[in-house]
Amino acid sequence: MSENQDILVHTEDGVRTITFNRVDKKNSITEAMYTQMADALASAKADAAVRVVVFQGDVAIFSAGNDIADFLKQAATPGAMGGDAPVWRFLQEISAFPKPLIAAVCGPAVGIGTTLLLHCDLVYAGDNAAFSLPFINLGVCPEAASSLLLPQMLGYHRAAEALLLGEPFMAEAALEVGLVNRVVPPSECNALAQAQAKKLARKPLSSLMETKRLMKGGQTRAVSERIAEEGAVFARMLREPAAKEALTAFMEKRQPDFSKC
Repeated sequence: MSENQDILVHTEDGVRTITFNRVDKKNSITEAMYTQMADALASAKADAAVRVVVFQGDVAIFSAGNDIADFLKQAATPGAMGGDAPVWRFLQEISAFPKPLIAAVCGPAVGIGTTLLLHCDLVYAGDNAAFSLPFINLGVCPEAASSLLLPQMLGYHRAAEALLLGEPFMAEAALEVGLVNRVVPPSECNALAQAQAKKLARKPLSSLMETKRLMKGGQTRAVSERIAEEGAVFARMLREPAAKEALTAFMEKRQPDFSKC
């Protein structure tokens, strides 16, 4: 178990489970949580005893995305949103992770709560799952190479609807477009992901890793480059009027006014 109780890391029978455990804050992600998840992935990659990694949350909430107060604090620190920031390190680790990744998603999955799923190999959703990508509504741009991967997965027009409008779509819609593998009752979701992880953990690791590498088709470099490009744009846009208005409005619990942005 981890020192920071907002993220729990548990390894058993070849399966490492990373659990969002900040339910009182809707599992919103802080800089410290990104660091811990990146560390958990890096050590899992290096440890031959870890064969599969599972991400999971609570039956009512997967993740509300970035903790806005923590995010604003980091954004105000010169250089804090650079390429070595914990969030970008986490994205590089998950996007290049060579072993199987599974996610169990119940309730809202906002922003990075959805985009991290693009790097998972199997995704199971509770029928209460709601996915949203509100980057434009926050005055910024997509991250996690979602501007590259979403059009590939959903097709351009569906990806444009998800990214340009930023409106939630539910589990059945995610199943239809291939973002998730199966939809089950929320009470069964984490158990299903664990059962599938245990199946994979019993298979030859070399075969799992080579098959994943071949399916990715040399895409890892393109994804890494897009994450870096998005990160640079994201950092710039955080300093611009639209993001400042959106984030201030969020903290003040009012509708943003983009009429001058």
